[in-house]
Amino acid sequence: MQLTDTHCHLYWHKFDEDREAVIQRAIEAGVTKMLVPGTTIETSKQAIELAEKYPQVYAAVGVHPTDAETLSQDNFDELYKLAEHEKVIAIGEIGLDYYWVKESEKQKHQKTVFNSQVQIADALNKPLVIHLRELNDATEGPVFDDLFEMMEYWFNKWLYLNHPLGLAPGVLHSFNGNIDLAAKAIKLGFCLGVTGPVTYTKNETHREMIKNLPLHRLLIETDSPFLAPVPVRGKRNEPAFVRHIADKIAEIHSKSPVEIAEITSANAARLFTWGD
Repeated sequence: MQLTDTHCHLYWHKFDEDREAVIQRAIEAGVTKMLVPGTTIETSKQAIELAEKYPQVYAAVGVHPTDAETLSQDNFDELYKLAEHEKVIAIGEIGLDYYWVKESEKQKHQKTVFNSQVQIADALNKPLVIHLRELNDATEGPVFDDLFEMMEYWFNKWLYLNHPLGLAPGVLHSFNGNIDLAAKAIKLGFCLGVTGPVTYTKNETHREMIKNLPLHRLLIETDSPFLAPVPVRGKRNEPAFVRHIADKIAEIHSKSPVEIAEITSANAARLFTWGD
């Protein structure tokens, strides 16, 4: 079984003591590709360093919405140069977060910073890895409205210009919206990232949504070291555990884990240019 973990923060300090072993366990578990998204300029550099060291690891570069105030014109140019690296296959983790950032002016600034990073993706023909978190972790609300308003502008621009990203703009990481928002995201060409919460006992509504989504638009992610799935919930998450997410999707869709591994890996290969 060959798996792809499309979102894991392997530079995180919780991996400092055994990072090499974590990556080796993932490889032994059948994870052939791991995408490491940055959240700041510094962690984007660290993601690239890991990608240079390990053939199975690739990087995304970007500034997370909760760090939006750290992006200036000077380091924007630096971010652009990082994005040109041959093992950088996406721009992210970027997006909007109204859970941690509640002030309207700061939310407005998030949107400005998000748009500036979409411009990098536009210029370099690289997909987006988008973070969305609503107030009180709601499954609908202003953060989704604002994101879709901006992405509809870019989607229409890309279609008008026959731009490659018009068909596959990126992935909504750890998607937690409802079925209507999922349908809207898919209409705009997005893939949807599925993480550990799909395995949590009380998340039946989320599983029902996943059941009603087309498999060819799903990606599996660990978001390591966060969101560890059942049966390892409460532990530090790591890419090897992505198989538990594949197992749960297989159960939901009445498929085998091998089929889900193949489908989600193929989905990732269509979205990202792995360079092999």
